[in-house]
Amino acid sequence: MAAAVILLHGLMMRRPALVPMALRLRKRGFAPELFAYSTLWRDPEEAIVHLGDRLRAHGDQPVNVLAHSLGGLIALEALKRNSDLPKARIVCLGSPIAGSAAARGLVEHGAGFASGRSGPLLRAGIRQLPPDRPVGMIAGSRSMGLGRFFGRFNEDNDGTVAVGETRLPGLEAHVVIHASHSGLIVSAEAAELAARYLATGSFEPARL
Repeated sequence: MAAAVILLHGLMMRRPALVPMALRLRKRGFAPELFAYSTLWRDPEEAIVHLGDRLRAHGDQPVNVLAHSLGGLIALEALKRNSDLPKARIVCLGSPIAGSAAARGLVEHGAGFASGRSGPLLRAGIRQLPPDRPVGMIAGSRSMGLGRFFGRFNEDNDGTVAVGETRLPGLEAHVVIHASHSGLIVSAEAAELAARYLATGSFEPARL
């Protein structure tokens, strides 16, 4: 049976944004499922609860997760609250788990409304990873996007999220590729790395 993997989109996106990634994962032997949630108009708490229910619907089957940006925060919070679920791997793409300077910058410029009801979660990050859950992070270093003006980054970034914002103690693996924030979800390299981590727990290719 193909390993299940639930895909979560990021802020101001919808499920179709992750179709290219889902197709690439399917070609690599996974069974992808797209998870939809409102990023602006609904409290992210709803998405956290619904994702927990979705994971539980698989019963004893381990379910992997691949999540972009805000989706990574949703996924990690859901897994913290459902620690009894079968262990599976999580890959985050450019998720500001340590908190988003760009989201905080929006507030400073009177534009906090742009991140909607997800703003507080984005600004704060998640503080701590779910215990005993293998998490891999793929960060981008191609600085393209309006977020860089609000974030005022002084380090490598993907135009929305700084590389440092994608790090927290407890990450099993972390890799940086030359991709912008939105480019991470259509990157063939990101898909290959994600599939490798989901299958092996490492971004490194298998040694012969």
